[in-house]
Amino acid sequence: MSARKHAEAKVDFSAWMQRLKAAGFTATDRGNGQVLLTKKGCGTVIEKSASGEPQFVVRPGILMREHIARLLDRGFQKFWQTGDRTVPAAAEQLQALHKFEQELRAVMGLTGLYNQNLGTVSSRYVYDRVEGREGPRVHKSFD
Repeated sequence: MSARKHAEAKVDFSAWMQRLKAAGFTATDRGNGQVLLTKKGCGTVIEKSASGEPQFVVRPGILMREHIARLLDRGFQKFWQTGDRTVPAAAEQLQALHKFEQELRAVMGLTGLYNQNLGTVSSRYVYDRVEGREGPRVHKSFD
């Protein structure tokens, strides 16, 4: 039985791509061994690792024009960011991204972590109260 598990672990990259396509993902070759995976307005970029399995090059996000927008959490609201452009995230988009990540993890056989299973996980957390904080204030004595 251990030989069977070992044989299943040695699935080549093309077999991974067939699994993903069978699950409804669209695969587009981007050159340099990278593949853009999309489904229902969400996308990610993967490439073949040294072991032959796919690895993420770009974290899953929403497709905005020809880019994959990453999720930015500013504490009070989530935003999509591509380069210098930042757009507020809608609830439907966050739900679509969460479903995309769940389906992707299920097909790839990845373990879902606790915080990932609760909802969407941001690529970056930036809170206004921390960003650009002034240095410590020096109080003068009343003498």
